[in-house]
Amino acid sequence: MRIAEILSDFRHLQHYIANIRANPSAEDYYEEGYCVLRQCAEEAHALLAQPYECQGPEPDGDYEREKDQLQRVMLDASIRRFKIQQTYLKASAALRWVNSRNAILGTNRPQAIHTPALQQITNTMRAELASVTPARVELALRSQDSIQGKWLVEDPTWSTMEESIRNRR
Repeated sequence: MRIAEILSDFRHLQHYIANIRANPSAEDYYEEGYCVLRQCAEEAHALLAQPYECQGPEPDGDYEREKDQLQRVMLDASIRRFKIQQTYLKASAALRWVNSRNAILGTNRPQAIHTPALQQITNTMRAELASVTPARVELALRSQDSIQGKWLVEDPTWSTMEESIRNRR
């Protein structure tokens, strides 16, 4: 059941990121916030296309093998959810930047009078992006799961996931 919950979270975040629509003008295409949004969409797509890393011998009714296989599936699902949560937090910061930029500019082109406000929202976005650390992502996921009363005892920690990612390379 826990694996299904994790994969459901992954699917919901993946769907959210896939449905982000920010259509900058040609002049704004390379503005930092729009670049971050495109990068997030690429990360989400690459994560979805990545093959699952939970192959192993068939359990054939062997309890220990079944347990091993479930732990591999849980680890892979947890890594995917962790990565998509990280991408989601970055995309959210970039969307706040887009909305703030639109609020400042309206339908106008940037002018010198807008520079301080635009610089402020860019600095805010950069600070938010810098705050998307593994510890923050893990805390966000665990807090959300705890609030919802989910069973977390067997969830892998970030250090376990990080080690698994390193070993895959």
